[in-house]
Amino acid sequence: MINTPLDLPLTQTEQIGAVRIHAIEAGLQWLDGGAMFGVVPKPLWERRIVADERNRIPLALRCLLVEAPNALVLIDTGIGNKESAKFHDLYGVENAGAPTRLEDGIRAAGFSPEDVDIVLSTHLHFDHAGGNTFVSEDGQVKPAFPNARYVVQKGEFDFAHGGNERVRASYLAHNFDPIAEAGLWDFVDGAASVTEGIRVIPTPGHTPFHHSVLVESEDSTACFLADVCPTSAHVPLPWIMGYDLEPLVTLESKRGLWTQAREEEWLLVFEHDPAVPWGRLDTTTDRPVLIAL
Repeated sequence: MINTPLDLPLTQTEQIGAVRIHAIEAGLQWLDGGAMFGVVPKPLWERRIVADERNRIPLALRCLLVEAPNALVLIDTGIGNKESAKFHDLYGVENAGAPTRLEDGIRAAGFSPEDVDIVLSTHLHFDHAGGNTFVSEDGQVKPAFPNARYVVQKGEFDFAHGGNERVRASYLAHNFDPIAEAGLWDFVDGAASVTEGIRVIPTPGHTPFHHSVLVESEDSTACFLADVCPTSAHVPLPWIMGYDLEPLVTLESKRGLWTQAREEEWLLVFEHDPAVPWGRLDTTTDRPVLIAL
């Protein structure tokens, strides 16, 4: 039996200084293991995450809810409820809830979707921004968090509309254009503060305008890595996804992150790891070695 993120608690909580963060298990998807590990041979990566009979590995759709001093912030939103049965079968999606498992997790953390003030997208691929919107019972696609402003890199928003054949299938317009039509996007350009205690830093490679998110309070830092390092198995520098558009750029993004994360003992949050929501790098070695919590 292969364990999946659905075996984990719906919500897990950690303290970053004076700030509480909640890892929300917003569902599950299954993607090809070879694509997830690029040039790393299967006999190596399968020691970390076991594949099914279709060579797919289970991946979390983990989002982060942050009780920042001046705002309730949701980082990434999973896949949402708009896709077809064929799509769910192809990607092995399991995220049923009211309307999805993400909203169930927000309620389990003690809040409601209406309480979210900021939705912060690391990038706009369907498994990170799909829950930005939802389809209502009458078939309309609407913003999923009615009282929130939405934040993403302006370059990422523009890139998502580029129509490039290599990336077209990952960017689904109904995940982000209804937000634009409602006038709810707040764009940033490069490193930026989003609200007190939360800022974004560019970590390109997976996409040209991908960013990761830092939660900072009282000399403590958590880093929501997103797809610069999707699972704890990707901590070694050369373990990079085949999905990454510029893998050598990803390599340098990771190298810079790991240097600072080790020096400052960051809590690293993994969006797609099926079993490990977070951990810290071992400070006794120069190699990036994770100590899971």
